[in-house]
Amino acid sequence: MAWFTRKTEDKASSSAEQAASADAANRQASGGRLKQGLAKTWQFLNTDVRDLFKDEGRLVDEDFLRDLYAVLVKTDMGGGPADRICKRIGSDFRARKVHMGDILDVIKVEIKSLIAQPDEPLQFAASGPTVIMVVGVNGSGKTTSIAKLARRFIDDGKRVVLGAGDTFRAAAVEQLSIWAQRVGCEIVKGKQGGDPASVAFSAVARALETSADICIVDTAGRLQTQTNLMQQLEKIRRVISKQIPEAPHETLLVLDATAGQNAISQARGFSEAAGCTGIILAKLDGTAKGGVIIPIRQQFNLPVKFIGVGEKDTDLAIFDAEKFAEAMFDQSKK
Repeated sequence: MAWFTRKTEDKASSSAEQAASADAANRQASGGRLKQGLAKTWQFLNTDVRDLFKDEGRLVDEDFLRDLYAVLVKTDMGGGPADRICKRIGSDFRARKVHMGDILDVIKVEIKSLIAQPDEPLQFAASGPTVIMVVGVNGSGKTTSIAKLARRFIDDGKRVVLGAGDTFRAAAVEQLSIWAQRVGCEIVKGKQGGDPASVAFSAVARALETSADICIVDTAGRLQTQTNLMQQLEKIRRVISKQIPEAPHETLLVLDATAGQNAISQARGFSEAAGCTGIILAKLDGTAKGGVIIPIRQQFNLPVKFIGVGEKDTDLAIFDAEKFAEAMFDQSKK
């Protein structure tokens, strides 16, 4: 009996060590993908800034600050944040000769300050299913982001039900169905062109019936300027809350990082209509300019909760402002 216990303990210890090793490997891989996703931003902040300097350094004057401003705007951070950084550099170094490292250090400090946010994990229900509503325009990466969220929850041992509420696009329902099968979760669908709120209601009812831990409700990919469709989002919220008064516990807005400044107008429209609680910044895969996260954080009181760093269902990372800012400047180990 002692032998059996020892063997069981050894096996449990080995499993724990394997899990810890896998978790460490996943974190390292995620960090590498984040750096790859910010490669274009890094190029602007390092290569283009370097081009502003000569070997002996450069005098900080109006010409230099104007050139630096142009480089910063290329990262999609917008004019306001770029102006703030340039003013800080002008205040600290005006009429002094500086080198690239001096300027990059200040830019990094300012970016960390601009995107800083409190640690805000997802809000889970005290009991019963946690309902997460996901919104975003067509092509933003919403469906893939839902699949990535589901995969994270399933890997954590949670039971997930998806609601295919984008009933206006058959392709969206089909794509979400394929993802549901791939990651191993149940999906509730309705008729094509049917009422999205009805699908949301049925999905939450199914989650309650099966004692699921998480219910993720997709919504139609719609433009923030379409008032009638914005009203549909409000209707979905109402029917969800009829079954679970506190739901949805989270409403996540998916933004396409490649959309640049247009992502900001999306955030404004959706955050007002849907009562968004957080953002998923999708498609940060090397083609995007990661600086867009700065005006998003500056203009909206919404935390960035996740970032999509690839096409696989595991390529969803919890947003860490400190690591994000560091990755903008460090491409040494991808």
